[in-house]
Amino acid sequence: MKIAKEFTWEMGHRLPFHKGKCTNLHGHSYKAVVGFEGSLDDNGMLIDFYDIKQIMAPIIEELDHAFVLHKEDTEVIEYLKNLKSKIVVFDFHSTAENLCLYFLTTIAQNIPSNITAVTVRLYETEDAYAEETLLIGKLSD
Repeated sequence: MKIAKEFTWEMGHRLPFHKGKCTNLHGHSYKAVVGFEGSLDDNGMLIDFYDIKQIMAPIIEELDHAFVLHKEDTEVIEYLKNLKSKIVVFDFHSTAENLCLYFLTTIAQNIPSNITAVTVRLYETEDAYAEETLLIGKLSD
């Protein structure tokens, strides 16, 4: 069985290594579709949609209306701190691919044992996304 739930948030970032416009401060309306695969429990559920929302809430709250920066982007970090802006500093660049992996590894820490795979499709724009699946392992009978 597979199920999925969608989440949206607003976030700013920049990619200082980028040779195009993405080196500038900018933001996106992000969307993540989080999917789960596995066996149904005794009640006929894979995972409750409420539980998915509870797993995702801290991640979305952390990033929503924040500016996400690489730890070495010190000039912008200091500038935004002086403005008292909400910032999140990572040890990775905020590419769609890296954010997708961040979601995936964070989600995988909080899932029930009947889940065998988690997929995250992270949209940076309406028509551009990164997607990855993490196989959790086979259930033992």
